[in-house]
Amino acid sequence: MKLRNITFALALATASFAPAQTISPMSQAVMKVYDKMIEENPSDYETLYARGSEYYNQDDYLKALDDMNRALRYAPENAKEIRFGAYRMRAAINERQHRYVDAFNDINSALAIVPESPACIQQRANIEFELGKYSEAKADYTRLLRMFPRNQEAMFGLARVAVKENNIGTANDYADRAVDLFPSSADSYIRRASVRTMMGNAEGAVDDYIIALTTDDAANSRALGSLVALADENYPAVMNGLSRAIRQAPRVGMFYYIRAAIAEAHNNFTSAISDYDKILNDKLYSYAGLNSSLAKCFYALGQYDTALANADYAISATDRNAPYYALKAHILNALGEYNEALSNAERAVEKDPASVAALQAKADAQTALGKYNDASVTLAEALLGEPTNPEILIKRAWLCESKLNQPELAKSLYERVVETESDPADVKSLRGFALRKLGKDNEADSWFTSLLTNNDDNDGLINYYAACYYADKGSLEKAADCMEKSLDKGYANYHNWADEQGPISVSALRDTPRFKGYMSRFAPIFNR
Repeated sequence: MKLRNITFALALATASFAPAQTISPMSQAVMKVYDKMIEENPSDYETLYARGSEYYNQDDYLKALDDMNRALRYAPENAKEIRFGAYRMRAAINERQHRYVDAFNDINSALAIVPESPACIQQRANIEFELGKYSEAKADYTRLLRMFPRNQEAMFGLARVAVKENNIGTANDYADRAVDLFPSSADSYIRRASVRTMMGNAEGAVDDYIIALTTDDAANSRALGSLVALADENYPAVMNGLSRAIRQAPRVGMFYYIRAAIAEAHNNFTSAISDYDKILNDKLYSYAGLNSSLAKCFYALGQYDTALANADYAISATDRNAPYYALKAHILNALGEYNEALSNAERAVEKDPASVAALQAKADAQTALGKYNDASVTLAEALLGEPTNPEILIKRAWLCESKLNQPELAKSLYERVVETESDPADVKSLRGFALRKLGKDNEADSWFTSLLTNNDDNDGLINYYAACYYADKGSLEKAADCMEKSLDKGYANYHNWADEQGPISVSALRDTPRFKGYMSRFAPIFNR
């Protein structure tokens, strides 16, 4: 499960998401006035600055940057207030875009105009830290703290610098002092958690994120996102911290839900089911998504009848059930009931035509029925919603290549997977599979070797994908080695191991003695 999807599901379940930010009618009206004024006078630097500031507030950084550049081009040297603000704003934009050298130059230009600006000193200190200029950052944070002894930003900044200087005691002192300034603010604990993560104190960071979750609903999505991200790096620490929280507050359903969702995301489906059941059985919380989550877990464990019962319950519990129909379609596909699967997938698309998940379910059912051209068209529709989704690109490429005799289209789709900007350490980018299909076996091998060598595969996912890759290549011994490592690390997706038939699977490995032996040996992780 993708990080953004886990965080969204968790936040939805705990009712913690703020409404999506929209541009108010007043702001729209003001922007129209700005546009007209600039159209009449393109060198109106004051209006350019005002419009750029509004673009920045709307997170439209490219347009904001363009307006700030133009404002600085036209503003005379004696227009100090505008030039100061534009340099500050441009520094902030560059900082947001991780262009720290440009940000550093701009903030220095702003400080040349107003040397004692506390906001600029703070901003420069943060930029210096990102540039690795730790002694300069320390000097600016210290200067800010002298100006304002209760400045929390300065204290957290000095804590982060102390970590980089390997002065852990000082880092802890500054971080604790910063929290003590505003102990009722969730943000205080989120920020201390980031410092504790930097110093390798994952357990302490988890405790802080949990405190943040119980302190302020408005900060829940940030705390959840950080907690989920930390679980990718240190799954045991996060689960231990959540277990401690549950022992201290055994009737707080949110803690069980978070622990279950993170366990599910890390393929520990048996533990996730236990927590989801606890929430329902003890009536700690109730909404249709809980049964949907149970359905996903039972589906992954290959317990399709139980998964189907939970999917049906989720569908009956709400009218907003398009994702549950899509999930039911996948389950019916696994049961071999392909026409019913297609019917449910079409129902999901009817309810939510823009749902990529529904379109994927429909394409899978069409593929199972041998309707390959229809499946390709459906996947093309899905790509309109998520044009860089590697899973959809690979599935459509596979159909074009193996079922529809469209090798050129398949090649272009594989190339899109390779060309998409993605984290080279993210196995879910599927880059190695696409490289191999493009005849670049050496690059594909190197990509997987790097993933297996340089990453802590804490839940077995990387080794699972490697097993799929080597099985497809015919390197069955290598595939079996990766399978053993994946299972040993807890990758408990029985469906993927035993039943998945798509373009990325271990199907070529399934008839081997080692595969059968490992499935028997590791049966307990599948609750079998």
